[in-house]
Amino acid sequence: MGGGFTAILMSALLVATFLLLLDVNHVFAVRAQVSHISAALQRERNMHTPLYDCPHCIDKQDQSNTSSTSRPDVKDIDIIVTYSDHSGAVQVRSIKSGDLSASWVWKSPGDVTHDLTKNSLSQIVHDPFPPKMSSRDTVEDSSNDHPSRVEMPQTQASPMHPVKLKRQMLRRERRERRTADLMKQEKEIDNQMQEAAIERARELDTTVRGKYSIWRKEYENPNSDSTVKLMRDQIIMAKAYATIAKAKNETMLYNSLIKHSRESQLSIEEATTDAELHPSALDQAKAMGHILATAKDRLYDCVTIARKLRVMLQSSETNVNLSKKKSSFLNQLAAKTVPRPLHCIPLVLTTDYHLRNYEGKDFPGKEKLEDPSLYHYAIFSDNVLATSVVVNSTMLHAKELERHVFHIVTDKLNFAAMKMWFLVNAPVGAAIQVLNVDDFTWLNSSYCPVLRQLESSRMIEYYFKAHQSSSLTAGSDNLKYRNPKYLSMLNHLRFYLPEVYPKLDKVLFLDDDIVVQKDLTPLWSVNLQGMVNGAVETCKESFHRFDKYLNFSNPKISENFDPNACGWAFGMNIFDLREWRKRDITGIYHHWQEMNEDRTLWKLGTLPPGLITFYNLTHPLERSWHVLGLGYDPALNQTEIQNAAVVHYNGNYKPWLDLAIGKYRSYWSRYVMFDNFYLQLCNLNE
Repeated sequence: MGGGFTAILMSALLVATFLLLLDVNHVFAVRAQVSHISAALQRERNMHTPLYDCPHCIDKQDQSNTSSTSRPDVKDIDIIVTYSDHSGAVQVRSIKSGDLSASWVWKSPGDVTHDLTKNSLSQIVHDPFPPKMSSRDTVEDSSNDHPSRVEMPQTQASPMHPVKLKRQMLRRERRERRTADLMKQEKEIDNQMQEAAIERARELDTTVRGKYSIWRKEYENPNSDSTVKLMRDQIIMAKAYATIAKAKNETMLYNSLIKHSRESQLSIEEATTDAELHPSALDQAKAMGHILATAKDRLYDCVTIARKLRVMLQSSETNVNLSKKKSSFLNQLAAKTVPRPLHCIPLVLTTDYHLRNYEGKDFPGKEKLEDPSLYHYAIFSDNVLATSVVVNSTMLHAKELERHVFHIVTDKLNFAAMKMWFLVNAPVGAAIQVLNVDDFTWLNSSYCPVLRQLESSRMIEYYFKAHQSSSLTAGSDNLKYRNPKYLSMLNHLRFYLPEVYPKLDKVLFLDDDIVVQKDLTPLWSVNLQGMVNGAVETCKESFHRFDKYLNFSNPKISENFDPNACGWAFGMNIFDLREWRKRDITGIYHHWQEMNEDRTLWKLGTLPPGLITFYNLTHPLERSWHVLGLGYDPALNQTEIQNAAVVHYNGNYKPWLDLAIGKYRSYWSRYVMFDNFYLQLCNLNE
């Protein structure tokens, strides 16, 4: 009986101890988030609330105040804490009071100074935007029986120091101002972009066809031709399957493949992008896909298909090469063909020259023709219209008009037309001389090796057999050298300038396919430094150097010239005729022409012998004097063209032909007198 009572008493004591420890556990579960409230109350109790400028300073001061006032001056106390772990079991742990943070508040039941009343809280400024409190943020005081009890003041809103509140308001104001400034700046940028777009739209020339702004080619969708490519691939596969179907007597499938191939080809036509396709093209592609699927199920064999595609590829390559040769030939032929208006002009002029008795008339200013103090130009051409553009463009930009003299040499066929044109349309102030190359009796085969070569049977065979169909394929690479213009001495007369103008000291040589855009008189003041020829060099990196024009496999060339020497261009050249005569330049030209009688040193033309003749005798001029390539290169720099003194249409695409590059034609056509009677009579319009 006594033992049972003792057991019951022990159980009751254990339960009471457990409840007491559990209550302590609740007390010590208060979060550290109320530390700033305790510090604020402590400062108010001591009637001491200093102001600081930074949050770190305030926190540091709060800690010092708390450490000095909230913890009693007693020895370290052992505190037993109970808690439940994650498995629900009750755990007991002992901690020292010295390990507690400054945010813990020690309170004695008899110390009323630690009570937080409404009056003390009313003096604390509350945060207008307090954080939400959870149930764990508040602790209820369940018992006042423990002297070392820790409790948390019950508040519904976290108080905030006036300094913190002030800084928060200032931050909010700065954010609002910054937001307003950014919105204003964005609006200004939008307005500027709109104004720039309107200005560009005003400057846009809508009369010119092309792609602008976001519609330009570089902004096109990279997959904008996916349907076109798909349909072309379908046609290729349909042709391959059709051949196999025909070999296997699949007549219906063969006819269906051929039919869909033709329909797809008609749907594509000349389209290069999906936007250019007919609206029904997509349906046609789907129908083709169905028939190809059927053909694949019935005819597909990997080896057979690969063999057929290989044959088709080889056939296509052969056709492409043949088309290139034909295109090259036709291009050369079109470049040599004279358009009807240009053929009409010399005929009409020649007729008027004889009907109106202009044979006896001559040009004024003969005394200027041999005056070395004037500006002399040499133009050798059989094209009346092109020569007129050279003279007109030169005089429109020239200064001291009365000091300019033009020496024009043409052939017998065009002499009357050339003379008639300049008698009727003489440039103001300038002196004109028109000569016939056939009147130069000293220019004969005994003196000139080129004439002697041109009269040989070998040269005649070389020229006239080049256009026969049997030799077209074999000689397609040299078509540009088989040009009938090389049969004319007008092309080689540039190497005889001292003989043509024996009393002149300097001459500016101009081709008939150039346009002058600036005053050229400063060229006569250029110091050639003892050189004979002043020209613009054309070499860029590895292009247009001597090895492009001369045969360096021949020792006669390789032993005398540098293959990396920079080339230059005929078309606008200032020649010092005194140095020419002193160095016997014409004799050098004759020497190399005789060595090239079998055409093994260079092909026909005047530039290769010119490079040889004036080797180490050419003074380079600034590039802005002479810009070349308008007759073959559509990618020239427009700024360089506009700033050039002379632009040169060297190449096959001459500005008076339909082949001309459209964007360059205006530089030439602006100097054509379209209101002239003879041009209107021959229907030559802009």
